[in-house]
Amino acid sequence: MVDLLPSPAPPRTAPSPDPAPAPADRAPAPGPLAVSVIGCGYLGAVHAASLAQIGHRVTGLDVDADRIGALAAGRAPFHEPGFSEVLARGVEEGQLSFTVDPGDLAGCDVHFLALGTPQREDGLGADLRYIDAALDALEPHLRSRAGRPTLVVGKSTVPVGTARRIAQRLAPLPGVHLVWNPEFLREGFAVADTLRPDRLVYGVADPNGADAAVAVALLDAVHRPLLEAGVPRLVVNYESAELVKVSANSFLATKISFINAIAELCDITGADVSDVAEAIGMDDRIGPKFLRAGIGFGGGCLPKDLRGLISRAGELGAVDSFAFLREIDAINTGRREYALRLARRALDGRLEGRRVAVLGAAFKPDTDDVRDSPALDIALRLHGEGADVRLADPAALPGVRRRYPSLPTADTAEDALRGAELVLLLTEWPEYRALDPVRARVLVSRPVIIDGRGVLDLGSWRDAGWEALGLGRR
Repeated sequence: MVDLLPSPAPPRTAPSPDPAPAPADRAPAPGPLAVSVIGCGYLGAVHAASLAQIGHRVTGLDVDADRIGALAAGRAPFHEPGFSEVLARGVEEGQLSFTVDPGDLAGCDVHFLALGTPQREDGLGADLRYIDAALDALEPHLRSRAGRPTLVVGKSTVPVGTARRIAQRLAPLPGVHLVWNPEFLREGFAVADTLRPDRLVYGVADPNGADAAVAVALLDAVHRPLLEAGVPRLVVNYESAELVKVSANSFLATKISFINAIAELCDITGADVSDVAEAIGMDDRIGPKFLRAGIGFGGGCLPKDLRGLISRAGELGAVDSFAFLREIDAINTGRREYALRLARRALDGRLEGRRVAVLGAAFKPDTDDVRDSPALDIALRLHGEGADVRLADPAALPGVRRRYPSLPTADTAEDALRGAELVLLLTEWPEYRALDPVRARVLVSRPVIIDGRGVLDLGSWRDAGWEALGLGRR
């Protein structure tokens, strides 16, 4: 349970008559606001519940009626630590509601756009159709505000230049302002990251303009508890705000791929990448985070944001400057094949019919997200090459079974290990990191394990009679 801030507001009371319209150049008085969150996927649902937790009256909108039904009943449709609690509390106390009807948003002062921007099927760039559709649905209700100050806030990760295009679209609507406020959520820590962010970034048309002052005041009213708690806030132009998110993720991707490239060199030379990473991480210019070698990154953000930045840079003519990011992406995807080569070698080059336990399907622990998951991709490729795979994961199996019904799964790690000739640890769930090698040795038919995440004490496993292999580790 995360440390939540502050205490929830009292339950919603019957609405009072609409006040007289405020001038278009003045923000509403401080206090709880009527807020909408458009798009109730992972980002939007967490954001909606968290805004209700800090006292606002929040309405979440989505076209997926099943998802909305679950959320409206206070049931989390995905795994995220702390989310079930804030969702149930918000619904129970009347601060949080969900709908499929855009008309229910008419009375809202602030509208957050939390739509997915998936990678386009025809290239590396982002597909913005969901944002455009949301604006189509929202625009009539913005017009009906009769000039009262209204804020549209972009949370989605978009190509640089998108926010200014949207601002031009909204410009004819009196009293409507646009701020781009990128999210920096980490799956597994999303509620805490929403309520205790490292920073708030506001992108506006002109940080020094009068119009920006109204927009900033409106968004400050939403974030008042966070600002009072000392969260820093930066006001920049639209383009800078759009680049902050993708630049941060691309930098993290670069660190991960860098240490993975070093891991391959360690395998060739006999060095240990854990020692190298520890030593360079002591340099305060570098730091120790994101320097654990393994099978690479995945999920719905880092790969997409990296490729989106490459694509947009190419469209804007910065092809040569961003060529290195293509290599970062190539190194990352290559780690999956590297792990597969280790698996083939561990089984003497023959996968057909060999029992392989794969521990982990989610792209990281504390989530059920399998989007672009290295662990799931490796399991599927082993299965495709004829291995008798048994895939375990404490959260992601329901989604895996829906998408890949022919992929054999195991309800527990013990079930996966039973009779295995090779074990691959591919998602570093705490229960997998804590496996007892002596007890695990009894379950398998052949004690060989590949630590694809660099989290096991290989010496302890070897002492228990295992052939324990790491990526770049001795």
